Amino acid sequence: MTGEKHDYFTSFYEVAKVVNASLNTSQVLEEIVSCVAKAMKVKACSLRVLESRKKRLLMGAYCGLSDSYIRKGPILVEESGLDKNALSGKTIQLKNAQTDKDFQYNEKAMAEGIKSVLVVPLMVENKAVGVLRVYSAEEREFDENEIKFMEAVANLSAIALENARLHQALQRDYDLLIEHKYRLDDN
Repeated sequence: MTGEKHDYFTSFYEVAKVVNASLNTSQVLEEIVSCVAKAMKVKACSLRVLESRKKRLLMGAYCGLSDSYIRKGPILVEESGLDKNALSGKTIQLKNAQTDKDFQYNEKAMAEGIKSVLVVPLMVENKAVGVLRVYSAEEREFDENEIKFMEAVANLSAIALENARLHQALQRDYDLLIEHKYRLDDN
């Protein structure tokens, strides 16, 4: 096993530990993007979550991106060919985000120093719930090991999001049950 593969395995293990250790969604997502950026030796990483109407991708967590880049504007699924394709379940890579027509904010990518981008979907029960992206400062083609690592982390991230959603629903149901019980006890 090469050192590079070992680093991906170790990084995946670290992500799995974080997912299993916490139901704090923002903390888990921040750890995931940090771990991915470090493991893949890229400029930045972000995880975006599809909002309920499925029209926009909302920032879940990021590392390595400037505040001005984060505030550049909404990621509208219909205007971002990159994300539209990824949300259909495909892994997409762009060699040059500064010039590719599928990248929604080419000028902002140039100002941020972003060249290549790899995007993988977060899937739960064959439905996209978001995307995981890495950004490279130089033009590059991501290799098979990098793509497999990203897809594995994206799957784990989707599980983390689903677990958090289910936990919140369970907590709400529990709170309603307790409230109902106290009402019955008071009567």
